[in-house]
Amino acid sequence: MRVAVAGGTGFIGRHLTKALSARGDEVIILSRSAGAKGGDASGWLTWNQLEADPHLLEGIDGVVNLAGETINQRWTEPAKRSILDSRIEAAGRLAAAIEKLERKPAVVVNGSSMAAYGTSETETYDESSPAKAVDFLSDVVREWEAAADGIRVQRLVKLRVGLVLGADGGALPKMLLPYKLMAGGRLGSGNQWVSWIHIDDLIGLILLALDGAVSSGPLNGTAPHPVTNDEFGRTAARVLRRPHYLPLPSAAFRLLLGDMADLLLKGQRVLPSRALAAGYRFRFPELKPALRSLLRPDT
Repeated sequence: MRVAVAGGTGFIGRHLTKALSARGDEVIILSRSAGAKGGDASGWLTWNQLEADPHLLEGIDGVVNLAGETINQRWTEPAKRSILDSRIEAAGRLAAAIEKLERKPAVVVNGSSMAAYGTSETETYDESSPAKAVDFLSDVVREWEAAADGIRVQRLVKLRVGLVLGADGGALPKMLLPYKLMAGGRLGSGNQWVSWIHIDDLIGLILLALDGAVSSGPLNGTAPHPVTNDEFGRTAARVLRRPHYLPLPSAAFRLLLGDMADLLLKGQRVLPSRALAAGYRFRFPELKPALRSLLRPDT
């Protein structure tokens, strides 16, 4: 299989490229600048090269779009605009390039977010739940997915990703820093839901989508057993053998991070119903084994 990965140099993209290459697929990284030769990718394309000659993607079987400015930054007004514009621009450029191909890829897996469902401490969401535009991130998802709808292929899978757990990137290293400093505890009330997924399982779901096991539409990139923020912290503390005792009030957390604090102060209980229905078997359905594999892999 020949797969183009937009945003392939990021945390998720690096893991995906490695997994695709390991099973014998040819991977083309699509990024803002050309990468160094070698590594797990078979080749590189810049967005400017693709815009000048869309037929450079001719013969591609699938595309995974993970491109976009990181949300793990303080949400100033310029940052918010960059977070939104980068996603809309990437989807639009892919749509324009694919439209000009003689043989279009069979599938595009477009990165998205579980923020599509809004936030709640009482509701449970799966792919049948309606999307809600209630805050900054859900507004981003609404416009992001609308832009992706312009990509005309046989299957367009919108991967609504939860909190991705990995030892070498994502939010987990920053989340665990207070515990490593012996100052860990719940954030805010601790009752907000954390819908998480191990990086290996997220890659497994992307492969599931590329290989045709799910049809067009949303696909939740979350593990089947979400936990509350307090339970997440207690589990992390047990794995790290650190205390979980020092709560951080919501007001203090907002003062520290601004609007970005909503990422951890608000939550949603999101289930991967379509993945389970397709027969996907999670390697890490429960939080404690997932954290142990990342934080204490030799035990």
